Amino acid sequence: MSTSLQVDLIHKNYPIHFVESIATALTTTIRELSVAGRKSVFLTDQAVLAALASPVRKAVDTLPRLVLPNGETTKSLESFGKVLDFMAELRLDRNAVLWVLGGGVIGDLGGFAAASYLRGIECIQVPTTLLAMVDSSVGGKTGINLAAGKNLVGAFHHPRAVYIATEFLTTLPGREFAAGMAEVIKYGLLGDAALFARLEQTVLTAAHAELPGVIRRCCQMKAGIVRTDERETAPEGGRALLNLGHTFGHAIEQVTGYTAYLHGEAVAVGLVGAARLSQKLGLLPAGEIARIKHVLAANHLPVRLRSHPAGAGRGGLARAGRRLDLGCYRRRNS
Repeated sequence: MSTSLQVDLIHKNYPIHFVESIATALTTTIRELSVAGRKSVFLTDQAVLAALASPVRKAVDTLPRLVLPNGETTKSLESFGKVLDFMAELRLDRNAVLWVLGGGVIGDLGGFAAASYLRGIECIQVPTTLLAMVDSSVGGKTGINLAAGKNLVGAFHHPRAVYIATEFLTTLPGREFAAGMAEVIKYGLLGDAALFARLEQTVLTAAHAELPGVIRRCCQMKAGIVRTDERETAPEGGRALLNLGHTFGHAIEQVTGYTAYLHGEAVAVGLVGAARLSQKLGLLPAGEIARIKHVLAANHLPVRLRSHPAGAGRGGLARAGRRLDLGCYRRRNS
């Protein structure tokens, strides 16, 4: 049975649909858009396309699509140009809809392209990784990386809708699933003590009966935070809370060339770094760090740097970190 969660914002509202059959949802919505005279096109990556189940692949194959290489290096100016050229060559108008089928990289890239083409067309996010389901597909932040840093170019562009189907997770590599759990754990640290306690007791898997409810709870938390500070302008707290672990994590990704760590893995190390900083500032009891590290390690996530990149060392990470605003957190108990 499909359910929905509404994201209510000042200028736009949109639903997050939790569906049992993504093939049915795609086919039905594409047909409805077509009847309304609106053209649909797909953006995805090679790994996602190869893993699609037959019914989903059939729905995708009926429409024009652009398939890009998978991986963080795709989140680039070059790929951004390819997406824009793809839509321009099809002569899409402002009524067109870009379906963005993939993980966080494709989601961020596709959302930014939709925001830019003809000064903005609608997109529909179909996240295929756990990380994208609980984080990047919700909230309207889109963007690409530059040599100088991660997510330095982008736009706020909320989707028409988000479709979340846990069936995608059955073919997700274990390392990718674990990377998504870093974001789930982040939500427990941000303000849901019950969620964090559950994660201490249970190691979730793609087939775990509790996973859909946990994903929904994460989306609910993010939607609530975004609702109060949509464009991250609050002087403290607000949407910046969602960057927990990312200040250090982004620096780690940049210094290692976006190849040594998956985004969620870097965030996991970043969570420990933020916890240590918070402890030094007197905001977090030392014993809490052990709890955080235990949950991360239980979910097969790194809690320290595996090794320092050649020529970077601790100094390299420190220099990258200085390009970003340092943040810390206090674990909340409600």
